[in-house]
Amino acid sequence: MNETYLTVKELPISERPYEKCENYGAGALSDAELLAVILRTGTKQQRVIDLAVNILNYPSAHTGLKGLNYLTMKELTRIKGVGRVKAIEILCLTEITKRMSKEIHRDSLKLITPQSVADYYMQDMRHLTREQVMLLMMDSKNKLIKDMIISEGTVNTSIMPTREIFVHAVKYEAVNIILMHNHPSGDPTPSAEDIRVTKRLLEAGGIIGITLMDHIIIGDNRYISLKEQGLI
Repeated sequence: MNETYLTVKELPISERPYEKCENYGAGALSDAELLAVILRTGTKQQRVIDLAVNILNYPSAHTGLKGLNYLTMKELTRIKGVGRVKAIEILCLTEITKRMSKEIHRDSLKLITPQSVADYYMQDMRHLTREQVMLLMMDSKNKLIKDMIISEGTVNTSIMPTREIFVHAVKYEAVNIILMHNHPSGDPTPSAEDIRVTKRLLEAGGIIGITLMDHIIIGDNRYISLKEQGLI
């Protein structure tokens, strides 16, 4: 049976986000209207704007636009009116926003500045639901050689493989390294284990001639640099 979809163009003129955007700019659109433009169609049972509202209000740890960053393919397709295609569109939308944010900070990235490093990787790491460890490897002039994900932990436990970190650093002939990991709780306050591991890596690097410049912990739009805290 063919379903009749209610498109954005079939909404009352006063509720059409395309016309509203054209006349007043994208900034005049509500969050639901912006998402409705991306979705384009609703279902036989609900208007596209109502579908957008339902997606933004999906019950999870976070709702609204922020919540979109946490929704998985499986969760999205549980929402009535969201099939495979719409779920993929939403996932791609959130990935675009992350990459746009990263590009904004690319030109100002200075690996000796914790703030700029945190800004550059914030959108990649702040919404992760598990701890992830990233290694940044630089040459003697602090030019980035390569960044890579070293390991992934559980919801509240990261895996900090000292040997693997330095194996990669030696492989890529890094002189300096920066370690980063996220706290899914959103609170970047270092744990006793974070501090202990940092000191161990600092000592190990000193022995083989690779300097640990910083260990940055990413929270929800916040970060803590162990270097700035005087721990490195």
